[in-house]
Amino acid sequence: MSLFLSEKDVEQLLSMPMVLEAVEAAHRDLSSGQACDVPRQRTRLPTTTLHILQGALPRMDAIGYKAYTSNRSGVRFLVHLYRVSSGSLRAVIEADRLGMMRTGAAAGIATRWLARSDAQVAGVFGAGWQAEGHIEALAAVRPLRRVKVFARRTEKLAAFCARMSARHGIEVIAAVSPEDVVRGSDIVSTVTTSATPLFNAEWLSPGTHVNAAGSNSLIRRELGEDVLKRCSPIVVDSVETALREAGDLLPLLEKGRLHARELLELGEVICGRHAGRSTDDQITLFESQGMAIQDLAVAVHLEELARELGVGIELPYGS
Repeated sequence: MSLFLSEKDVEQLLSMPMVLEAVEAAHRDLSSGQACDVPRQRTRLPTTTLHILQGALPRMDAIGYKAYTSNRSGVRFLVHLYRVSSGSLRAVIEADRLGMMRTGAAAGIATRWLARSDAQVAGVFGAGWQAEGHIEALAAVRPLRRVKVFARRTEKLAAFCARMSARHGIEVIAAVSPEDVVRGSDIVSTVTTSATPLFNAEWLSPGTHVNAAGSNSLIRRELGEDVLKRCSPIVVDSVETALREAGDLLPLLEKGRLHARELLELGEVICGRHAGRSTDDQITLFESQGMAIQDLAVAVHLEELARELGVGIELPYGS
């Protein structure tokens, strides 16, 4: 029978090491021709938008989609996981935490492959739900000793930093300005919904790695042209998806100041097909828009663990 996993079930089962393993494997499969991914599709109405990401991981007997609606009342996420071999439904999974963890994990995998091995200080823009997963992933792949966080809404920032410090056993502090976040940071991550660039390129030190995770639509832009000019290589999760919705990159692509052939996919770096960082002075960039295969890979691990531990509710259909 197929399985239903609630947010409470996902929270009980999911761990960052599990998600890091799943997301890295998904990117490796994509770049070795063993997976397919369809860029996000959206159905827009004045009050509600439906977003759908779909893909397949045949090696994991997995095909499916994540669907979510965005409305003023909130955002609601569900992953539907099917078997490639039979077409039958494997699981339906509430996917708010799943998505938060896999978004953070994608940046974590990029940091693993692109940041300097001695990176110890991270600067993070954003102090919301997604930033939690981001900090957890960075701490899992690099021996961080300090994280500086800046958020435009400062009322909850102190509590966020205290919570992250206690959870990860590292110093997480509130930055006083965007410049304070960037200067002296080995890793800079942006996890916001900003429509305008967050910082100036001159604040970046040689050797910094940048993760940009917020500009997954045309109306969002976290990085300016000055920052992009300093970054090499520019790595994306999927070139096809980046060309559709990477709000940071599209203005330069349209002006001819950046070309699609210059973009590297994260899986190509993982597989060794292209070099990531080749010198300690490079400023590297990972632009993350999110992919269905990331969600599906995590969902497979969740379903397997849930069945092993007897977690979840069996649905009266799907076999």
